[in-house]
Order: sequence, then structure tokens, then C-alpha cells
Amino acid sequence: MTTDTAAPISPQQQVLEDELVATVVASFDGTPDPRLKQVMQSLTRHLHAFIRDVRLTAAEWNKAIEFLTAVGHITDDRRQEFVLLSDVLGASMQTIAVNNQAHKGATDATVFGPFFVDDAPEIPLGGDIAGGATGQPCWIEGTVTDTDGNPVAGARIEVWECDEDGFYDVQYTDDRMAARAHLFSDEHGAYRFWGLTPVPYPIPHDGPVGKMLEAVGRSPVRASHLHFMVTAENLRTLVTHIFVDGDPQIEVGDSVFGVKNSLIKEFAQQAPGTPTPDGGDLGDHTWARARFDIVLAPAGI
Repeated sequence: MTTDTAAPISPQQQVLEDELVATVVASFDGTPDPRLKQVMQSLTRHLHAFIRDVRLTAAEWNKAIEFLTAVGHITDDRRQEFVLLSDVLGASMQTIAVNNQAHKGATDATVFGPFFVDDAPEIPLGGDIAGGATGQPCWIEGTVTDTDGNPVAGARIEVWECDEDGFYDVQYTDDRMAARAHLFSDEHGAYRFWGLTPVPYPIPHDGPVGKMLEAVGRSPVRASHLHFMVTAENLRTLVTHIFVDGDPQIEVGDSVFGVKNSLIKEFAQQAPGTPTPDGGDLGDHTWARARFDIVLAPAGI
């Protein structure tokens, strides 16, 4: 990339560039769908404004095409590099902010991430999502309510996370499913399950997005977190995480800008021999526990 200061733009050049923008914007005037017309014309204006602002060179344009092509080539049914790119540019969090307006104490949303998988197994209340993934056991419990404080029975709660080495099951080579499951809140809106104490980990950085982060001197590491997606009838779907209070990575910075203060929770460490909430005994092993009470906004808010 060049750092040379661009030469002044002549009035004649300004007119040529303005005319091109107007022509491309006008090409969408006949779009039958008003929303699609709005999106395409706004995209055109902003894209051309970016090109003109940085005075993009032909070499840089070619490099951008090569980069996007590489993002497409590495994307498959188990890895979504375009979501990753959106995440590290903050576009995912901005879209979430626009589409999840604050409402009467509803739980904050955050990034979906590239590692969600459909058809995760169902576990009973108090079940274990680990499925053989390694890590410190962690008891998670809480309630699901609406913004008026009414318990939400039968809410579907999808949870997924990485193992203690920072890998999700989709990154394993044996196609097994681990550290993910779904469960349902009980008649009082309560839920509980065993998971793993979250750890920081790098987003996949062996592809084009990782090379971009390296080029700009940014870390690929995410703050420790556990993913949730909660759905219930007539309520807004919530996609969020909880983060570990005291995790140094929160101060350093989350690579996808997903941390919100309201989502930082205490993961209280439990000494070996401490009885577990479900009446078990983990013997000589430490474990942790955390509480996450979920508040869902009405659908359409």
C-alpha cells in the first residue's frame, strides 16, 4: 500500500467522478423493490466515496479482488470466512446494534460468530454439553424472562463454546460434535447445564482474514466466552455471549468487538471437594459456576 499524499484533484476530474457516481446510482432507479433500490443506491454512493477518499490505485483494487476471492475459496460448510471478515471489521457488531434496539432491560446481543452448527444434540436440564471436549467443568444456571419479568417456559437455549485448547468441534478432524447442545427452560423459566469454563482463543488466522490482521498489527485473540442463542414464541431471538470477569483479554481487546459490560459475568472458582449444585462430587477437580439471567425483548422491537 502506498502512503504518498494524493495530488490535488482538478475541477474537471471532480466533474467526471461525480458524473460516474450519478450514472451508477441512476442505474438502480427502476428497481421494483424499494428497499433493494435504497440499499443498492446507498451502497454505490458509499463505495465510490471510499474509492475517491483513499484514491484507490489499480494495484490496490486488484489486491482487494484477490483477497475477496481467497475469502470465498476458504469458505465451506464448516468455515465461514466472510462472517469472520465481517466480525473483525466490526460490521457484525454494528448490524447487531442496529437490529437489537435497547428495550426495558433486555439482554444485550453480540456477534453470532462463524462456529454455530444446526442440529446440536438436546440435553436435559442439568445435562452436560461437553461431549468429550476437554476443559474445567463449569455449572451455568439462570432464568429466561420477558421484559415484564414473566418467566418464559420452553425457551430453546442453544449453547456452544471452544475446548480448553481454544478449538471448536468444527475444527476437529474427526467430525464429532462436542461442547455444544440445546436445552429448554422449565415451567418457571429456569435452566441449568454443565459446560466448560471459557478460555481465550484466536479466531482462525490461517486464512486471508488472519493475514489481514497480521498486516495491520492486530491480535486475532477473542476474550473468553460462552455462546447463547435463545428463541421463544413472540419474543425477539437473542444471540449473545457471556464473558469471564477478570479475563485480561477483555482489557487488551476482543478481536471482533463483541464484549459488552453487561455480559461480563463472574465465573466463581470452586475448590476440590465442593459439592456441586446437582448433588455430585467432582473429587479432586476444581470447577466453576456462573449465573446468567436472560431477558428477552418482544418480537418486532
